[in-house]
Amino acid sequence: MPELEWRIDDRPVDYPEAVAAMEARVAEIRAGTARELVWLLEHPPLYTAGTSARDADLLEPERFPVYRRGRGGQFTYHGPGQRVAYVMLDLKTRGRDVRRFVRDLEDWLIATLARFNVTGERREGRVGIWVDRGAGREDKIAAIGVRIRRWVSYHGVALNVEPDLTHFEGIVPCGIEGHGVTSLVDLGLPVAMADADAALRAAFEEVFEIPTGLEVSA
Repeated sequence: MPELEWRIDDRPVDYPEAVAAMEARVAEIRAGTARELVWLLEHPPLYTAGTSARDADLLEPERFPVYRRGRGGQFTYHGPGQRVAYVMLDLKTRGRDVRRFVRDLEDWLIATLARFNVTGERREGRVGIWVDRGAGREDKIAAIGVRIRRWVSYHGVALNVEPDLTHFEGIVPCGIEGHGVTSLVDLGLPVAMADADAALRAAFEEVFEIPTGLEVSA
């Protein structure tokens, strides 16, 4: 099954529903009965905790539902206006190189932002993609948190298109204090979700060198 499948949901997907669907798809990819998948969606407002999450970084535990999952990373916010991209790839066919896979995810986000003339950057010791706002200020615009099961990846990345940035105040995002959070719209760019999706697809093909293949809208 050489073609990569893209799925785009036009409704918010509950987090437990998404995790169950990912786990089922990962098993099918491993069994060779389903194509690799990139799933673009939004979630209702919620916080997720990765394997490195610290309880002290959950500042407002009653604000939104909190889900503790086995992905890498710490606390992350998901909600409307944020494009979540769950990436389910068979890494056995891609060199079994987890470090390279994570770097490719970073490159994917950087290349996506470049299509809107935004310079996204890595920072040593800080997970995600960052934007230099000048005067010593750096804000996070995208998060990364992945899990690998028998060499098939799932979970993925989250790009801030136009979320309510005050929703991030209930956590210390990814355990990193002293920095803010931004979005494409916060940077003054009137980017619609469809524009972000088109940029994500084009940049993915460029970085991963995988044809974008089939699209299924849900």
